[in-house]
Amino acid sequence: MDAATTRPPRVQDSTTDHDRDLAAITQVIADIETGFNTKDQALSVAHFAENASGVSVAGVQVSGYDALLEAHRAGLAGALRDQFARYELADLVFVRPDVAIAHKRAWATTSDGDPIDVDHAMVALYVLVKEAGRWWVVARQNTLVQV
Repeated sequence: MDAATTRPPRVQDSTTDHDRDLAAITQVIADIETGFNTKDQALSVAHFAENASGVSVAGVQVSGYDALLEAHRAGLAGALRDQFARYELADLVFVRPDVAIAHKRAWATTSDGDPIDVDHAMVALYVLVKEAGRWWVVARQNTLVQV
C-alpha cells in the first residue's frame, strides 16, 4: 500500500467506561483554574506528576514538579498577579485506558469572574496519565490565541 494513500489509525480507547475519568479530569482543570485565580501556587500544580513538563505561553519549558511549583510561585506573585481566567475542557481523548489528551480553553476575566474576552485567549494541551487510581498531568503546552 502506498504511504500517501494509507489512512492513519484512529487511536482512541473504547475498552473502558470513562465517565469517572471525565469527571476526574474536569476536576483537575477546575483545580488548576482555582489555583490560578486564587494565586494558590500549590493548588495550581497539585495534579502535576513529579517528572511533569510544562511550556508557558512565552515558550519557556519547565521540567519537574519542584521547578513547576517555583515557576508558578514566581508567575502568580509577579506578572500574573492581577490576571484571572475561566477554563473550559474543550476536548478529551482517551488514547489508552490510562492515558488522556485534553485541550483546555481559557478566557481572561475580571477578579469577579466577568468575561473580558469575547472568545478564548489561550488553548492548552494536557497529557495525563492514570497512576495509582488518579489522573496526573505529565505535560502541558500553553498557546496564546492571536486576535
